[in-house]
Amino acid sequence: MAEGTITVAAIGDLHVKETGACDYRDMFAEISDTADVLAIAGDLTDLGKTSEAERLAEHLRACTIPTVGVLGNHDYEAGQPEKVVEILQQAGLQLLDDQASMIEGVGFAGVKGFIGGFGRRELDAFGETAVKTFVDETRNEARKLEHQLRTLGCERVMAILHYAPIAETVEGEPLEIFPFLGSSRLANAIDRFENVKAVIHGHAHRGSFRGHTPGGIPVFNVAQYVVQEAEGRPYTLIEI
Repeated sequence: MAEGTITVAAIGDLHVKETGACDYRDMFAEISDTADVLAIAGDLTDLGKTSEAERLAEHLRACTIPTVGVLGNHDYEAGQPEKVVEILQQAGLQLLDDQASMIEGVGFAGVKGFIGGFGRRELDAFGETAVKTFVDETRNEARKLEHQLRTLGCERVMAILHYAPIAETVEGEPLEIFPFLGSSRLANAIDRFENVKAVIHGHAHRGSFRGHTPGGIPVFNVAQYVVQEAEGRPYTLIEI
């Protein structure tokens, strides 16, 4: 590891269920021995139930390093994301949304993000009110991310998302669902800041592991299924 850098273990799409064989305690303990920070890119729970959040909270207690993350769309399914946040914060997970974080000299900014598509094919706020409301949600997520990034005056920053900011890391998914996997507006916000050194996201379970924003910032799809195929384990290590 280069002098002054830290190692971030990144994973997304845990999808913790109420019951089942999945247990992340050993993985979190392993990560604690090999990384300085754990970053989780959304879909912490499978259906946004408090029982699922409580189960994940129990597993997170095996993690002894700082942990940051964002919610994913699955964490909203039960209509109580604030309860999911409360439970996981009590277990030591710092969930980013309105406020950035600094850990060991590195800044972390994060939002869930939203959908809308990429590049010139991105949905525009034109026509029906429902379409305009839809696009406003995407723009609001990008604005929140940009605001957080602006507050970080440090030299090294990681952006944590659930939805993808570029099309490159969702390649492998059916073309028909590309617009539902992320939005270029997130990348536009990120590329305004030279101190962002890496971006992580999840959501695209069959996407590609690595890409770049139009400005050249590395983007990693850390959905555990993608990382498992790329690296032979469900999380990746990124030096920041």
